[in-house]
Amino acid sequence: MWKTFRFMRRQDRWYAFLCVLLVAGQVWVDLTMPDYMSDITRLIVTPGSAMSVIWIAGGKMLLCTLGSTLLAVIVGYFAARLASNFSFTIRERVFHRVTDFGAEEIKRFSTASLITRTTNDVTQIQMLVAMGLQVMIKAPIMAVWAVLKIIGKNWQLSLVTAAAVVVIMTVILILMRLLLPKFRIVQQQIDDVNRSARENLTGLRIVRAFNAEKYQEDKFEKANQNLMATQLYTSRHLAVLMPVIALVMSGLSLAIYWLGASLVNGIPVLGPASIAERVEMFSEIVVFSSYAIYVIMSFMMMVMIFMMLPRAQVSAARIEEVLASRPRVREGEGTKGTEKGSLSFRNVSFRYADASEDCLQDISFDVRPGETVAFIGATGSGKTTLVSLAARLFDPSAGEILLDGKDIRTYTFGQLYSKVGYISQKAVLFSGSVKENLTFGDTGRPITEEDWKTALDIAQAADFVEKLPGEYDANVAQGGANLSGGQKQRLSIARTIARKPEILIFDDSFSALDYRTDSALRKRLATDLKGTSCLIVAQRIGTIKHADRIVVLEEGKVAGIGTHEELMEHCSIYREIAESQLSRTELEGA
Repeated sequence: MWKTFRFMRRQDRWYAFLCVLLVAGQVWVDLTMPDYMSDITRLIVTPGSAMSVIWIAGGKMLLCTLGSTLLAVIVGYFAARLASNFSFTIRERVFHRVTDFGAEEIKRFSTASLITRTTNDVTQIQMLVAMGLQVMIKAPIMAVWAVLKIIGKNWQLSLVTAAAVVVIMTVILILMRLLLPKFRIVQQQIDDVNRSARENLTGLRIVRAFNAEKYQEDKFEKANQNLMATQLYTSRHLAVLMPVIALVMSGLSLAIYWLGASLVNGIPVLGPASIAERVEMFSEIVVFSSYAIYVIMSFMMMVMIFMMLPRAQVSAARIEEVLASRPRVREGEGTKGTEKGSLSFRNVSFRYADASEDCLQDISFDVRPGETVAFIGATGSGKTTLVSLAARLFDPSAGEILLDGKDIRTYTFGQLYSKVGYISQKAVLFSGSVKENLTFGDTGRPITEEDWKTALDIAQAADFVEKLPGEYDANVAQGGANLSGGQKQRLSIARTIARKPEILIFDDSFSALDYRTDSALRKRLATDLKGTSCLIVAQRIGTIKHADRIVVLEEGKVAGIGTHEELMEHCSIYREIAESQLSRTELEGA
């Protein structure tokens, strides 16, 4: 857990150091009061004591109380500020690390878990820091200091106090042994609840369309019940602590006064000296009782921390797991290509981290500048994985990919994505305006109004955008929820074209377009972007039959490469796909 605190900023470390000093001062003030109480007790039972002297001792006690209160307020202020600053730093680091993650890391942690780690887990640590500086530091200092005050005063009373401490420590250790594994499970179950809720909200239309509300409710209910059961288990066990401590504290006070009365009665009254000895013993018992209560109070404060520490430990470990993860796809140091718009696969194979065999095997082909190369094949043949490698969402397990004559891994991400424009299967838009989505990201150069308006026109999106309320300033909801699938796809294509990359990768990006829009868009790509290389993943032969070359994939291997005519003649797999989609007239006319 303590590894997480290495991210504390220097200013915050000074706040922590100052809090420790202030807490030590508060403890010193608190533990000074029983001494004045002893003086007042001695003065009250001593004949002839002046009232003014008693008032002075009482005034000092009052000043100690006010001083302790003032120090507690100051410590609370600094602790709250430190906790907020520290949680801000941790959230920022987790966010930036997750931003660096590739698809493999996101899959390993899961989106729901990453959200929980960025929110709930950070909150657990923030609460611990805020309370810890006030309690976790104060409790051990107070316990040790109080023990030093009473040690050697009376062995019988010290033995009773030690027995009370042993009872409390035993109960705490037993509960810690029982509950720590459960706190780990609680955080995992919060992940499950978040995952179930997120899945239901994301697929709400599908859930309603299939009358699956009851199924989703049962699924959420199960995750929620599991979380509730675990939290009830921990809460019931923690509920034992406070009654036990209250019982021990009351029992300790009773034992000290009972034993103290026996010690006072054991001193025979033989004269003024013995009376003074009795008064001294009584005063010592009063002071001892106060210090013993302070010791127990210290353990009560430790119990408060104990109730928070296990969950904070689990949360810190989960956060550290994210921060310690190093993305497998790392940017290079920077290079300059010897060509422009070329891409080559050289004996490339790829295997997912949790797979037992390669999903792509020994893939080799070239894309020359300005060419359009298409990929087709059955579902699961590896088309999306292949173009994901070209966009460097993953790195190949074997072989190499050359971009403009240089290994793709040598480019910085800034260099790479200024050359490669990737349009994914699922169109992703961000909340904001149409214009903000079109100028999204950093290209290393400004995207002018002419750039994005031309891109809209090429993507066949200008017509519908100009009809929106506000036109280019029209609002786009989160995820583009207020737009149709085809509209989102066209805006996604326009956003990428506006960046003017050397290579455009369309990962089945025309699937939501009707044939007329699809045809018009492809014609504009061919005429307006002649110098731009294009990689197109498609399911429809009609979308790609005019490509310069078509790569046919089957079970992760290349089954054929060539033009539409060449593949119709020499590749049986391609011919089967074509015959299943196109009529004889269309095939002959092709």
